[in-house]
Amino acid sequence: MKAILILAAMLLSAAPAMAQHAHGSKGPNGGMMEDVAGVHAELMTSGNVITFNIIDEHSKPVATTGFTGSVLVVSGSERETITLSPTGNSAMKGEAKKPVAANASVTLVLKTQAGKTGQAKFNKKH
Repeated sequence: MKAILILAAMLLSAAPAMAQHAHGSKGPNGGMMEDVAGVHAELMTSGNVITFNIIDEHSKPVATTGFTGSVLVVSGSERETITLSPTGNSAMKGEAKKPVAANASVTLVLKTQAGKTGQAKFNKKH
């Protein structure tokens, strides 16, 4: 009985952490979201423009001043590496040579102002 109570307490204490963000979940703007370099990155595309909205674990925007990043877009046999630039707000933005295709694989490499680096892979659905 004591073991069951301990297990129940552990599961209840872990629930808020699990509810914050699941890999591949939707971000506040409807884009796919992944953890990278200690922040959350939400992928948004519009034509040739690729934008990553950067937010913290409380869904608050994170200023991207001092961040660097790049993205590798793979669609079929085509590959393109795009340098991302901070927008001054809470986003990193870059422009591809042509619109990002549906079902493209998008790999983000991000370095924060604090020097944390990370990589996240997104599979664009539409």
